[in-house]
Amino acid sequence: MSRTTIRQTSSFFRSGRGCWLLAVAVLLIGISPGWSQLRTDVSAVGTNAASFLEIGVGARAMAMGGAYVAIANDPTALYYNPAGMVWNENIQVELMHTRWLVGTNFEFLGVTLPVPLFRSSIGFSFLTLDYGEQPVRTVERPEGTGQTYSARDYAAGLSYALALTPHFSFGLTGKYINQRIWNESGGTFALDLGIFYNTPLRGLRLGMSMSNFGGEISLIGRDLDSTKDPDERNENVDFVPVTFKTSSFPLPVLFRAGLSYAMEMGELGTLTVSGDLSHPSHATESINFGVEYGYASMFYLRAGFENLFERDDLNVGTTGRFSLGGGIDYYRPGRMGIRVDYAFSDWGPLNSVHRFSIGLVFD
Repeated sequence: MSRTTIRQTSSFFRSGRGCWLLAVAVLLIGISPGWSQLRTDVSAVGTNAASFLEIGVGARAMAMGGAYVAIANDPTALYYNPAGMVWNENIQVELMHTRWLVGTNFEFLGVTLPVPLFRSSIGFSFLTLDYGEQPVRTVERPEGTGQTYSARDYAAGLSYALALTPHFSFGLTGKYINQRIWNESGGTFALDLGIFYNTPLRGLRLGMSMSNFGGEISLIGRDLDSTKDPDERNENVDFVPVTFKTSSFPLPVLFRAGLSYAMEMGELGTLTVSGDLSHPSHATESINFGVEYGYASMFYLRAGFENLFERDDLNVGTTGRFSLGGGIDYYRPGRMGIRVDYAFSDWGPLNSVHRFSIGLVFD
């Protein structure tokens, strides 16, 4: 890209015309899939593989109802919007542990590294859902055979983000996704795309992302090998080896478009409000909404709603899931900073979920 082109692009976004263009794009992407949904009135809930990719990461983000695509200013940007990590000026690490539903464990690791020379950043992310050890049961021995099996899903990604102007950035993630149960496993590759825009209006930011655009997953493994009598009417025919073939299922493609506004209130602190439009490939559209209050740039309280107006959500009535939390962010220039965050989410009949995150900032 030539210097003249960069200057013209920067001037376009600073003039405010880029802000309006991006806002229109957010609106179109947010509502155009809904027209198709209205025509069919049929969702595809339960038809995708790798559902663990829909589990939100970061206690801060989830305390705000997952409305994070236009905030994304820490390593959890690797999940919500990879374009956001380019605005981080320090090496950052984020770790999250979640005691997930029905006794499972969900973990996230994110690392971002700025490359100031090229106005860019690179990042690495890893998330996994561990189902633990389960007893092997058969028809003859329903109480268990004495054996156990395990199951685990994971996704590992490598991200790159570039600031095209002082206000606008683009991000890309390539990742490998794998699911395994006992001796069977399957995997595929996928891409995440994101854009992030700091508008001329101080504190107002826009963001869009598309996650998990890739192939389908089917399982293969030794437990699918067997033998079969090709002609049961003929006793002289030997059994022949066969392999059962499983169906393949697509990944849950997630479209997000949102905005956030951070307001400085002097000695009273800061107030950040954010909202996301979400359109999954397998469910109806929904809205995430969150608010964060910060005092002295150190103490934070947060609350939000996730999946508002989603028709097939567990919480009947499209009321969404309520969440709240808080955190402490301690950072001083020249020293290592640390963030500790907590989030609580109400899952209705599945009880509640508690998330804990630790973030490290290296100056």
